[in-house]
Amino acid sequence: MPNKTQKISKAVLSLLIFTALIVGAVSAFASTEAAAAPAVANSNVAWWVWPLVLFVVTFVLGILAVLGGVGGGVLFVPIVGGFFPFNIDFVRGAGLLVALAGALAAGPGLLKRNLASLRLSLPVALIASSAAIVGAMIGLALKPNVVNILLGATILLIVIIMGTAKKSDFPIVPKPDNLSQSLGIMGIYREESIGKDVEWTVHKTPQGLMLFVVIGVMAGMFGLGAGWANVPVLNLLMGAPLKISVATSKFLLSITDTSAAWVYLNQGAVLPMIVVPSIVGIMLGSMVGVKILAKAKPKAIKWMVIGLLLFAGLRALLKGLEIWK
Repeated sequence: MPNKTQKISKAVLSLLIFTALIVGAVSAFASTEAAAAPAVANSNVAWWVWPLVLFVVTFVLGILAVLGGVGGGVLFVPIVGGFFPFNIDFVRGAGLLVALAGALAAGPGLLKRNLASLRLSLPVALIASSAAIVGAMIGLALKPNVVNILLGATILLIVIIMGTAKKSDFPIVPKPDNLSQSLGIMGIYREESIGKDVEWTVHKTPQGLMLFVVIGVMAGMFGLGAGWANVPVLNLLMGAPLKISVATSKFLLSITDTSAAWVYLNQGAVLPMIVVPSIVGIMLGSMVGVKILAKAKPKAIKWMVIGLLLFAGLRALLKGLEIWK
């Protein structure tokens, strides 16, 4: 008789198959459309079908994002951009708002538990949000096929990072650097797993801040959010504990993505018909995902998410190269 873990695994596998079927159906619809700019205008499909399908897909993505330990934006943009007949600019604008919604929902709780560090967040956010504005302006100036090629390459890079990156719960920081001491980047938090307070500080701050310039540009350009890159830099390079890195990364998104989202709003690249069902779907899916998380096998699901990203990244790349239209 199958135990609960097997049932959960089967449920997740069913969700993946269901997502693949939905995506396949959408792709079939999309392939009959012309080059896909603002989707629904050139479609013979009733207007309400797209928000409905988008809601279902984003609901499933919300579950998978929680189980796979990634933000919703990094799944949303390549999958919706690759398989829905929406202009990539609208998808990126919606992707930023999807990531922003999740970050805003989590931010107050993370600050209250002293996990997200304001001292660590603010200098990083200042640099990353400025870079995100530049990235958003660059992204909107590029042609859709160029964006798809770069997006596909970026997603494939993320797949490599997710597949190979290691995390450290409590990295060793021999000595804090001068910049982190000047900015007072240090703190203490309660680690419930070992039952004691943990003091932390960081090093290699200048190198970390330089990398956040690159991360900010990519976040604004592709509307991906940036948790996939924030955590390795904060944890592995700068030496912040894993919980502090994850929480601070989530809080950072609420600042970085806001900056880039304003550029998309100002350019009219935010379409409520895409944004509203996406945010509602992701949020509801995340709530369900949190409940499943306690009983699911994270490693197996992580590799499923990586496989999904690999497929979506290849799709974006081939779409940009006009090999798979």
